[in-house]
Amino acid sequence: MLAVKRQATLSSASRIHQALRPGLLSRLSFAAATRAYHSKLYGSADEAIEGIKTGSKLLIGGFGLCGIPENLLKAIARRKDIEQVTAVSNNAGTSDYGLGTLLQSRQIKRMVSSYVGENKEFARQYLGGELEVELIPQGTLAERVRCGGAGIPAFYTLTGVGTQVETGGIPIKYSTDGQKVLIASEPRETKMFGGRKYLMEEGITGDFALIKAWKADELGNLVFKYAGNNFNAPMATAGKITIVEAEEIVPVGELGPDNIHIPGIHVHRVIKGEVYEKRIEKLTLRRSATDENSLPASMQQRIHIIKRAAREFKDGMYVNLGIGMPVLASNYIDPSITVHLQSENGILGMGPFPRPEEVDADLVNAGKESVTVLPGGSCFSSDVSFGMIRGNRLDMTILGGMQVSQFGDLSNWVVPGKIIKGLGGAMDLVAATNSRVVVTMTHNDKNGGPKILKENTLPLTGVKCVDRIITDKCVFDVIPGKGLLLREL
Repeated sequence: MLAVKRQATLSSASRIHQALRPGLLSRLSFAAATRAYHSKLYGSADEAIEGIKTGSKLLIGGFGLCGIPENLLKAIARRKDIEQVTAVSNNAGTSDYGLGTLLQSRQIKRMVSSYVGENKEFARQYLGGELEVELIPQGTLAERVRCGGAGIPAFYTLTGVGTQVETGGIPIKYSTDGQKVLIASEPRETKMFGGRKYLMEEGITGDFALIKAWKADELGNLVFKYAGNNFNAPMATAGKITIVEAEEIVPVGELGPDNIHIPGIHVHRVIKGEVYEKRIEKLTLRRSATDENSLPASMQQRIHIIKRAAREFKDGMYVNLGIGMPVLASNYIDPSITVHLQSENGILGMGPFPRPEEVDADLVNAGKESVTVLPGGSCFSSDVSFGMIRGNRLDMTILGGMQVSQFGDLSNWVVPGKIIKGLGGAMDLVAATNSRVVVTMTHNDKNGGPKILKENTLPLTGVKCVDRIITDKCVFDVIPGKGLLLREL
């Protein structure tokens, strides 16, 4: 639905008249001070999704439940005639909200994602052979979409070298009993650059992109709020038709040209979202020391590990904290030093968990937990975030592990056929050659078996990538070519 309107320029037409001499030049200048434009506003989400049909490939912005196009997804869920969809999204929300509702209604044939996480329905359908899932490292997914939108057919990356991403064989579809792999990922083409092996990854585009913005104007210019930028920005550029829902529609000219995150050239349809729940997947609040002492023994064990990990911080460091245990380290930074914490969903300068009055649904970390941003912090899109990581801008990464070998091989994303967390951003983080990698984990698994092994038995996240291992019992350094060196007991 396009309506022709008149747009005033940022400078007043009357002031232009006053500044110019009367006559032809003045009349031409006045005419140039306004211009006709086509409004991209649609009346409803149901109207905006016109053209989406069975078999469509959809690029869906958001990270967890942060920045998801809630109203557009609800509109698709109402259209039971839309089936067999391929959904490209970092994850699938929760079992009962966001993209998870389309899984519940069986409208999705294939998910192209980096993370399954805690969405039990997602995991159940995948492991039960009901759903195809193409798992891609998170940074690679963001860059593949960015390249697709930029007309770049492929690129090379270190992420995934030496893992099943390179060799192929990651299950895409299981048999209904979960015992056989019916479809598996293909091996990647490789090439040597500077004496190192790189994998080739192809750009991704979609038939439609479904995007959530904070503010939009009728020309389709977009502004995102805080971590709501995430995958929305790259996906907005990679859809043949990009449909945007915004919390607020503002007059053309109100968004400053240097404040616009996505220019309207990429956007085809805009709606004002009708209702926003803006759920927070993991509402997490700041704890006091008294609260900490009352925690169960298992949690106190984790805090013991992470307090030791916090001693790895040095003044001025830029550090990424992985989801789960590592992110707790933000609460134990020595107050006499400055550490810049980066979260791969698009935050630099991440602060501690919020107090109740500081909670904002558009501020979550990579673990979908509510967080704060310190003065001087910044927010940006997922592709920019992983550009920092691949570009070796981080000094250190702290992340969890299921297994680490004597030579520093890491496994932390899957127990085949049983537990499927997904690749997430870990493969990208450990592939950054100049970033120190510290793994925090309990020394033994739930059955008492060791997690530090001669050789990994689980699929790899990275090869010879770990520099230090911190457990509840000791600290090991990995010495290249030699193995483990005990540093602390």
